[in-house]
Amino acid sequence: VISCFSFSTAFADFTRGDRGEEIVEIQKQLAILHYNVGIVDGVFGPATEKAVMDFQASKGLKPDGVIGEDTYRNLMNKALPPDRYGNHAITRTIIRSAFSMLGVPYVFGGMSPRGFDCSGFICYVFREAGIALPRMADLQYDAVSRINTANLRTGDLLFFQTYAPGASHVGIYIGEGKFIHASSSKGISIADAFTGYWGARYLGAGRVYN
Repeated sequence: VISCFSFSTAFADFTRGDRGEEIVEIQKQLAILHYNVGIVDGVFGPATEKAVMDFQASKGLKPDGVIGEDTYRNLMNKALPPDRYGNHAITRTIIRSAFSMLGVPYVFGGMSPRGFDCSGFICYVFREAGIALPRMADLQYDAVSRINTANLRTGDLLFFQTYAPGASHVGIYIGEGKFIHASSSKGISIADAFTGYWGARYLGAGRVYN
């Protein structure tokens, strides 16, 4: 069962773990102003966070590394967009939560930051965003709205057939042909979805919210 969720501009800031074209524009503007963001790659990592904090300090803003309304307006000279990733600020919450778990070990049956299995990771991340999903990958596959791979967007679920027929592995699509998941060998990590090992086992995609 998928619970209801009210979308809110409370999630409309940019922070560490975010990625995409809007982060590229932020990084470019910081670089123009001579703040060191490292590589302009669309990933809000430690270097970008440090650059934001330095910028905030120079403007008398709270140096927390989070780009909220005041920081965005001072940096970009325009209002902060109310929501992104289509029209879903919720997607940012999902992606932020997922990226915050990078490196957490794989634990069979795990559903907490102490350790996750693949479907437990999905349950945890979506629950953080206010969405309840079934516990097992095959039941999650049954619960989502099936979508064509060509129509994928960040936050959609990708399903794979591994040790048994049907959906037995699941991860979250993050764009550019990649997904974040609980790997039995690497823990929470990022992998290519449509080539190599996972590409050969790709089953389909599903959308949890419209």
